Amino acid sequence: MKKILIADDEPNIVTALEFLLRRGGYEVQIARDGEEALALAPSCDLVLLDVMMPLRSGYEVCREIRRRAGGERMRIVMLSAKGGQAEAERGLQAGADLYVTKPFSNRELLSRIESLLSR
Repeated sequence: MKKILIADDEPNIVTALEFLLRRGGYEVQIARDGEEALALAPSCDLVLLDVMMPLRSGYEVCREIRRRAGGERMRIVMLSAKGGQAEAERGLQAGADLYVTKPFSNRELLSRIESLLSR
């Protein structure tokens, strides 16, 4: 079973994503800040990473995951309420595989996650 880390400090988003992913057959871990995300990420197959989090931003976490041994194989999806092109480019430059703007379609997000994990 693939393991997905939800790194987000917004309880409603975490609850909705956790329900969606568990229903989709994934094991789920939760991090509520950037430091916790860095600690839990190595044991996961994919990280859903909020841009704005306490302690470390999603951009910082993404860059750090990519710097670490094995980080190049990690799948990272950045989630943000900031939908501008500049923000998306910043996320992709930090190393994200995908940048998704909130609110998002659950069905589309799940489809994109499945696609990333099948690579």
